[in-house]
Amino acid sequence: MLRLSYRPPYDWHAVLAFLARRTIPGLERIDSEGYHRIFRLGGALGRVTVRHAPEENALRASVRLSSREALPEVGERLRRLFDLEADPVAIGRKLSRDATLAPLVAQRPGLRVPGGWDSFEVAVRAILGQQVSVDAATRLAGRLVERLGERLEGQAGVGLERLFPAPERFTFDEIKALGMPGARATALVRLADTYREQPRLFERRQDLDETVAHLCALPGIGEWTAHYIAMRGLQESDAFLPRDVALQRALAQQGRRPTPRELLARAEAWRPWRAYAVMHLWQADAATTTAAKPQREKRNATLA
Repeated sequence: MLRLSYRPPYDWHAVLAFLARRTIPGLERIDSEGYHRIFRLGGALGRVTVRHAPEENALRASVRLSSREALPEVGERLRRLFDLEADPVAIGRKLSRDATLAPLVAQRPGLRVPGGWDSFEVAVRAILGQQVSVDAATRLAGRLVERLGERLEGQAGVGLERLFPAPERFTFDEIKALGMPGARATALVRLADTYREQPRLFERRQDLDETVAHLCALPGIGEWTAHYIAMRGLQESDAFLPRDVALQRALAQQGRRPTPRELLARAEAWRPWRAYAVMHLWQADAATTTAAKPQREKRNATLA
């Protein structure tokens, strides 16, 4: 059992809700007990269940591993996935200086930026989510895992039996068969090939700008996708998405949405916590659009 502490407050329900909307059947599951996932780390196969222990200001992870040597890395990945290093008091103090963000922070003072189990997985899912809805992107990811993911025997009873595909399993024909546009299938294959050749591909660079420039050099990844990968895959607390439709909606005044340039200028005051502002604005937009049911817009699937 791993005990993973955090600085309170911690919005466990918001983190689970964010991850639940993006859960890939067979790979992960969220239920009343918490978060469940299967994985491979090196030569070790494992399964983890994560539960909230609010009385301890911690999460508790029950881990089954074929090799205990992988346990420290499991702990590190879970800390990134659940954003346990954040200082919500410092983040809230800075963001609350903004008149729009202040009531959002007061409503959800423990909001986190959910990460990913693996940076390559986050990158793949970010490309899958370009210009489609969250639900459509999750279905695509599910089909990808079903078609290319390694199937584990003896796991059907727990409902988890497919691993996220390893880079070497990405081929153009297999991905195109999922109904993927040719350009996006090519981008995914080239991304997988590059990662296989450069295992340190998704390591953080000296600063955010260098990290984003490095990611934008990869096939199929523009600035929006690069910042999203940096935010969720690399724990870049200052990543920001000025062209994001949901952010523009959430900050609209008298029916006028801010331009990307105006968003960037306003967000200067939120540094170095712009990624947390993104999460608060996504939450606000999701609540508003769910109630209003506006006309569908062409958007990236990573909107909250």
